[in-house]
Amino acid sequence: MNTQHILEKYIDNIIQIMTPYGTGTGFIIDDIIITNSHVVSGLKEVVISAKKVQRTIAPVIYDDPYFDLAFISYKFEAPSIALSLSKNIVEDGDTTIAIGHPYGLNYTATEGIVSRASRLQGDLEYIQIDAAINPGNSGGPLLNMQGDVIGVNTFIIQNANNLGFSLPYFYIQEAIDAFKSLNTINIIKCPSCKNLIPEQTISKDYCPKCGVKLEIARLRRKGYTPTGATKLLEEILESLDINVTLSRRSQSSWRIDKGSARIDINYYENGIIIGDAKLCAIPKNNIDKVYDYLLEQNNELSYLQFSINENSIYLSYLIVDSSLTKEEGKTAIQRLLNFANKYDDILINKFGAIKQKRDEED
Repeated sequence: MNTQHILEKYIDNIIQIMTPYGTGTGFIIDDIIITNSHVVSGLKEVVISAKKVQRTIAPVIYDDPYFDLAFISYKFEAPSIALSLSKNIVEDGDTTIAIGHPYGLNYTATEGIVSRASRLQGDLEYIQIDAAINPGNSGGPLLNMQGDVIGVNTFIIQNANNLGFSLPYFYIQEAIDAFKSLNTINIIKCPSCKNLIPEQTISKDYCPKCGVKLEIARLRRKGYTPTGATKLLEEILESLDINVTLSRRSQSSWRIDKGSARIDINYYENGIIIGDAKLCAIPKNNIDKVYDYLLEQNNELSYLQFSINENSIYLSYLIVDSSLTKEEGKTAIQRLLNFANKYDDILINKFGAIKQKRDEED
């Protein structure tokens, strides 16, 4: 198979994983999603999406900081052609394909070769590859030309060209077998004694076998808790019946789709909060009428303001964090949600504005 055929055949198995700390990739083996431990960031739940899966919350059922592996549980309604772990030895010079979501560019496939089939890092072997992998690729599969998984893309050397490392397939199989042999979930692997520890048996975040402090246990117990203006923004969104976990794109960014409009809310380091609804693009004709209409509406709107950036029309709400209150924020964001879809339809249907194209959900 070539790269295109492999991507087309297995694309339904490639998962995007989102947390408040960043994004990564996962892939389906058997009935679990495989990814890196550092991708799930010590959380008990993450947001996932795929070609046939809308953004949804899924539990992390196994976290292994030693192998840098994590397993996520999700019941897929229609199983696709399953990926399988390689049964062949990986050799120097083998052609490889890395699939993932680097920088939010979904389902990116890069081809390369195995630079070194076994490169020791610490006491673990890794497959060194020259296929380009970047932030967002972590946790994604490394495939051979038969479409078998030979590794999970785990890390790169910073400021170097195409020096990537994948945890080999035999470690993945070892972890899957050990996890499934316990016939239970919520397992943490102790990076010191290497025992698999059921989370409910952990007291005060210490391994009951060897006594070492388990950072993953602490992180899972603590979870993610926003603070300051971020906390207030999420309280406002929750008061509007918005699922904050699903809309959260980072610790300071949220996205809500309503009708044909998409609303992005961002909290910047300088204390500015901007809610932007990117509406349609200005038409080729009747531009003056569109401008007149937007100026007229700006005179009537409160909290919100129309603007044009390049050829796109935006409806926005802007406020400084020190001025944000729950009451005013709720009113403004509610209007932004309601008016964005309304004005998008008016501009398209009445003035011939051009509906925006959207890339796949990232």
